[in-house]
Amino acid sequence: MTSEFPPLPGGIGEHAYQLAKQLYRLGYHITVLCDQRVSEGLEEHTFDEALPFQVVRTALRSSRWQMYFQRIQQYRELAAHTDVVLASGKFSLWLVGFTQWLYKKPSIGILHGFEVNFHKTALKKSIDRALQSFDRLVAVSNFTASKVSQFQDKVHVIPNGYAKDKWATTHFIPVTLKGNPKLITVGNVHERKGQLQVIKLLPELLRVFPDLHYHCVGLPTEVPRFQKEAEQLGVESHISFHGRLSTDEVASYLKDADIFVMLSQETASGDVEGFGIAILEANGFGIPALGGLGSGVEDAIQNGVSGKLVDAKDPQAILEAIQEILSYYKAYSEGAKAWAQVHAWEQVVKGYVEVIEGFSNQ
Repeated sequence: MTSEFPPLPGGIGEHAYQLAKQLYRLGYHITVLCDQRVSEGLEEHTFDEALPFQVVRTALRSSRWQMYFQRIQQYRELAAHTDVVLASGKFSLWLVGFTQWLYKKPSIGILHGFEVNFHKTALKKSIDRALQSFDRLVAVSNFTASKVSQFQDKVHVIPNGYAKDKWATTHFIPVTLKGNPKLITVGNVHERKGQLQVIKLLPELLRVFPDLHYHCVGLPTEVPRFQKEAEQLGVESHISFHGRLSTDEVASYLKDADIFVMLSQETASGDVEGFGIAILEANGFGIPALGGLGSGVEDAIQNGVSGKLVDAKDPQAILEAIQEILSYYKAYSEGAKAWAQVHAWEQVVKGYVEVIEGFSNQ
């Protein structure tokens, strides 16, 4: 059960898709329960039909409560024929956790970061209570694991994976991005992803790199607010918001960029980046990454090898990191490719197999 699933973008959805695909490859019978995210649903239906395993989607409705109720009913029907339940995403953790007493199925909760970092006491207590019911917990980073230290006896850290086959059939599109250097972030345009922090730093960065350009690729959730900030700072001509792009387009933009940037910021509600799959995807193209300390991004970057980790609010540290990456670009590019291969899903899935098979060995 997952709160996101392709073809729409999203780190949780990409993680769920790759995990399901790899487990199926190893001989597991897989059923995915997720939400319909597009009103027409044609794109999702076409995507699901091409998969070798079953995908059950909760129909999109104007009332979220109707969707919640339907998802509960669907889970009830599927759980009766399930050996092990894996839950990924906030509502999935709540639903599976609070119904464990009813279905008594071996369960694994997958923790990405934001769902275990609520600031509101009621939300924090509710998720903690749900997690108590899980037999195993998988954290995608050491940062995420640190947020559930009270459950350390059942937490396994398994990093996010890099899907190298995702780009195997890529048709590169001729792209010439603006700027020198060219910075890029791929991800939902949202405070958590750190685009706003980069924008705030641009006046300082442009003093040293006057031709620098920042490219933002992803769902335009907070574009109007970020554009307004850029205009107030007088840096709007150095930023491009490209919106949601196809896989081929994303690959082409990444390949033409110089440095991938994710200065992730924790929001007021506690929303935080648990890892950063997009970083590994950029690394796979030989693009080094610049990431902010204090989030799961720390696990996604091999500091000094695949990129640099910095204080996201320290412009001098960021300038020095950019200068270092550009000065030793070939070494960082090769280090980025090697780091991505270390996280290949074919290797990462072995950790999940060990956790799943642990039930049968008890």
